[in-house]
Amino acid sequence: MEKKRKENIEIVFKKWAKLVSPKIKEILNLSVDEKTQKLVNYQVTVGGKRLRPALTIASCLACGGKIKDVLYPAAGLEILHNYTLIYDDIIDNSNLRRGEPTTWFKFGKSITQCVGMDYAAAVFQAANKSKYPLKISEIFARAIKTIVDGEILDILFEQSDRKDEKYIIENRYNEITEKDYLKMVSKKTAFLIRACCEVGAISARAKKSEIDALKNYGFNLGIAFQVRDDILDIFGEEKEFGKKIGKDIEERKLGNIVVFYALKELSQKEKEKFLAILRKNKIKNEDIEEGLKLINKTKAKEKSFLLGEKYIKKAKENLKDLPQNNWNKFLAEIADFVIKRVK
Repeated sequence: MEKKRKENIEIVFKKWAKLVSPKIKEILNLSVDEKTQKLVNYQVTVGGKRLRPALTIASCLACGGKIKDVLYPAAGLEILHNYTLIYDDIIDNSNLRRGEPTTWFKFGKSITQCVGMDYAAAVFQAANKSKYPLKISEIFARAIKTIVDGEILDILFEQSDRKDEKYIIENRYNEITEKDYLKMVSKKTAFLIRACCEVGAISARAKKSEIDALKNYGFNLGIAFQVRDDILDIFGEEKEFGKKIGKDIEERKLGNIVVFYALKELSQKEKEKFLAILRKNKIKNEDIEEGLKLINKTKAKEKSFLLGEKYIKKAKENLKDLPQNNWNKFLAEIADFVIKRVK
């Protein structure tokens, strides 16, 4: 039954991706030189679940809207998501995403930063093609600014590196609380997923109570999504996940919920050993393996999964305030899919 549900969700995602993808390319290529288009299109053609446009469309349909009214906003949200990934990969020095070379690794940082500016402009061109351009542009702008706040926190949670960046060295966190973690992921991940659901509801001319319910659903789903991402970073299968396992250890991050729970549970000696790894100038594969061994001595995986499940439960409770139709059920199924996904 679980397998069938997953297959049904993926079939719908693919169907909607076929509708949204041409809009994404149309918007990205507006006013862009033909040679540059090849560079611009790369980021959105190397895979991805298209979860965010799917949530936008499903939210619209759940409120009685029509797909044709939400395609451009959905395209804009996927462009916005990929815009953040372009810079996230540069910041984290990541050379692999979705099993393919990252944009900067393929074309170089200077070219990729230029391409990123095209994405920023395209986000608002997509909003302009929506039925409610002013409202949706404002949501897009707030999403970008909020994600930047979250990204800055994530960088400041890192335990070493960036020695030529004075601000980071002076403001780096030596330790974080669960509240700090949730604040960071709320901004970096959950706000955009919330925005997808909000834009879908607005596109359907939903009532305020329905918009609020979908915003809350999206926010809680977004927290769970990031928790699952953190679990996969430590315990996933590299071929399926599409990224190197243990990358958050290599990037010296405290802002991974599995790392956070492990540090809370380890003995003082083991905790100091783990932090010493995160604070190394150069982290080798054997350091990552040692970090993973220490994590596996704890119940961090189980605790992280329970936290994700808690937010999935909250997300599904928010759906009670929406029309009880098949798309409402589909949003509930997406929630279950998010916490159990393997990539």
